[in-house]
Amino acid sequence: MHKKPYDSKEKWFWIFCLIGSFAILSSTMSKNPVLNPFAKSLETPDPFMGFVASASTIPGILISLPAGTLSDILGRRKMLVVSSIIFASAPFLYLLINAWWQLILVRFYHGFATAIFVPVANASIAEVFPKRRAEKISTFSTATIVGRTAAPFLGGYILSVTNYNFKSLYLAVGIAGVTTFILTFSLFKERKTAENVSTKKGKELNSAQSVISGWSKVVRNRGVLVISFIESVQYYGYGAIEYFLVGYLNEIVKLDAFLIGIISGGLLVVSFAKPFMGRLSDRIGRKIPIFWGCIIAGIPLLGIPLTKDFVFLLLFAVLYGIGFALVTSSTPAFASELSPPKLVGTTMGFLGTIMDVGQTLGPIISGLILANFGYVGLFYSLTTLYLASSIIFASLITKRE
Repeated sequence: MHKKPYDSKEKWFWIFCLIGSFAILSSTMSKNPVLNPFAKSLETPDPFMGFVASASTIPGILISLPAGTLSDILGRRKMLVVSSIIFASAPFLYLLINAWWQLILVRFYHGFATAIFVPVANASIAEVFPKRRAEKISTFSTATIVGRTAAPFLGGYILSVTNYNFKSLYLAVGIAGVTTFILTFSLFKERKTAENVSTKKGKELNSAQSVISGWSKVVRNRGVLVISFIESVQYYGYGAIEYFLVGYLNEIVKLDAFLIGIISGGLLVVSFAKPFMGRLSDRIGRKIPIFWGCIIAGIPLLGIPLTKDFVFLLLFAVLYGIGFALVTSSTPAFASELSPPKLVGTTMGFLGTIMDVGQTLGPIISGLILANFGYVGLFYSLTTLYLASSIIFASLITKRE
């Protein structure tokens, strides 16, 4: 009898992982590797190409923090339903697009799905598994990476065999989004597990203090601020690389769409090891993986603009992915540990907000750098930022944190 709560939690967790996989498959396949050529087919002006890439991350800045707080008050499941509705509906709007500005609007709407889903999911998992939070959050992240990694392979294949038929690809995106919606309701069967326990804690919190007071506590937490900065740097770089690497491989290296998809997938394929990285982080602490991850992510970017060899480009992408995975397997767990126990949802929302600031600015600023200094300047600027972030992290995170 005593095993039932544990078994129920585990079942709930694996359903959650399945939802995450299809959700992120849908959102990622809508942009990688299709977004760049789709935007160009709509004759998007060059100055607005970065805005096309960043439009979906702007909602993260606007809604991640309120979504995390609302999940503390209303419960995680209700916010998951909202995100699943967007995951299911947004892909079909791409089929109606016939002007570049419409693409920006649809990307903006689509971005609300992930902006709500990620912080709510991380907060829920952190509370349900307090002693294994890095391992479980990393395992969930790996499940989403299954979708994120499969997306460029599948998307590249669809574009290749259909001769860049964008509607066929977005129909596939829609199928994944609808699957996310259906799976979310299967999660309700597990609603009497620990997910409900975390909801009750959130309600107690918000009856005792105001939302603004909770936000203030999170914003004044130095440790959370530093971790959020590191997270934003990681996604600043990833947002720029995910978008402009496709352009480099297409325009300069002139690879086939399927090979471009393989290299794009290589950015995250090593993230399947994130559960082990999270387990390591639970055992040795968060600081070592974050510090060295920043360094490992930055160095391979130096080599990308210096070669057109497929094998080397894939190797550099994989090495970058190792560093990215090391950092992001520890940052959500670290932030949740540094926050007040009853503000976990709010903290995850704040982390998501700052992360999306970075991911939004990455393509925009990198696009300006590319226009003035070319691909060498773009990738070298990212290396500089990653190495600088490792130094800042080591300087500002004290032994107490």
